[in-house]
Amino acid sequence: MTYTELDIRPVPPREKHPTIFATFDKLTAGGTFQLINDHDPMPLYYQFNAERPNKFNWEYVEKGPEVWRVNISKL
Repeated sequence: MTYTELDIRPVPPREKHPTIFATFDKLTAGGTFQLINDHDPMPLYYQFNAERPNKFNWEYVEKGPEVWRVNISKL
């Protein structure tokens, strides 16, 4: 699988979710990016469900305790 990594850790907090959604919106159908974060991004999952229902796939690759990696794909 080919994907882009998005390390969100250095991004200022107020810019994190807008940056993630902009990255997702640029994907073509079937495209994937890997989100890298310093905490469980589960609140982001709920936001994706609310704002992009049935348009994404969410797959944990690594679950902490220091680094979380999630592959987010556009359906």
